[in-house]
Amino acid sequence: MFQSFARNSLAAVAFLVAAIAPAAAFAEDPVYTGRFSNLAVDGYDPVAYFTEGEPVKGDKNFAADYNGAQWRFASADNLAAFKADPEKYAPQYGGYCAWAISQNYTARGNPMNWTIVEDKLYLNYNNEIQKRWEADIPSFIAKADENWPGVLN
Repeated sequence: MFQSFARNSLAAVAFLVAAIAPAAAFAEDPVYTGRFSNLAVDGYDPVAYFTEGEPVKGDKNFAADYNGAQWRFASADNLAAFKADPEKYAPQYGGYCAWAISQNYTARGNPMNWTIVEDKLYLNYNNEIQKRWEADIPSFIAKADENWPGVLN
């Protein structure tokens, strides 16, 4: 009985490893969208960080596709501004956590943890990481710029 259980367990583990290993070989998407969504910045309006000075949830009626993700906006004006110059408004490093990119790995960028530096939007994972980021932003940006986009592979 034990041998049958052990054999079946090993077969199950081997199947899982075979199923998961190929997925691990794929690169990350250039824009962070989460596992079960195609929304950039969790559906928040990236233009609003610049115009409102805070995160504002986007509306599905004002949406655009860019870099393989759907971006939402709070207004037609913000949508038009993004379409005219998406690189100006899209968060750096595809919306991944800027501090994590500086450490040469990827992590979720949280729309509530943000900074604008020299007219560029950066997201961080959480409050704790945001504090680390704020301790030496110029150095972390320099490191992240070196790591991006290679860290996606």
